[in-house]
Amino acid sequence: QVQLAESGGGLVQPGGSLSLSCAASGNIFGSSTMGWYRQAPGKQRELVATITQGGSPNYADSVKGRFTISRDSAKNTVYLQMNSLKPEDTAVYFCNWRNRWAGYWGQGTRVTVSD
Repeated sequence: QVQLAESGGGLVQPGGSLSLSCAASGNIFGSSTMGWYRQAPGKQRELVATITQGGSPNYADSVKGRFTISRDSAKNTVYLQMNSLKPEDTAVYFCNWRNRWAGYWGQGTRVTVSD
């Protein structure tokens, strides 16, 4: 089992910034990809960004140029810096950790972008 502890999130005005972090612990082994997904009310969960063990990022088109994903492999932690936030970024953000054998989800942290 792998446990994921998310932090960050909250309420921010449009154009503002927020930072999320997610620390993985437990039975961590092998090369892993960590990332963030989000789910808005009434919508399916969607990719936000992922990053490989080697540091290669992948972004959804909707967040390119605004969000930056990074990871500290020594700490098994992934970060998401979100800038220029828009109301449509409002969602519950879920951390994901996966290797070739299994995948795990965090419980989610809510991000609300509103005046």
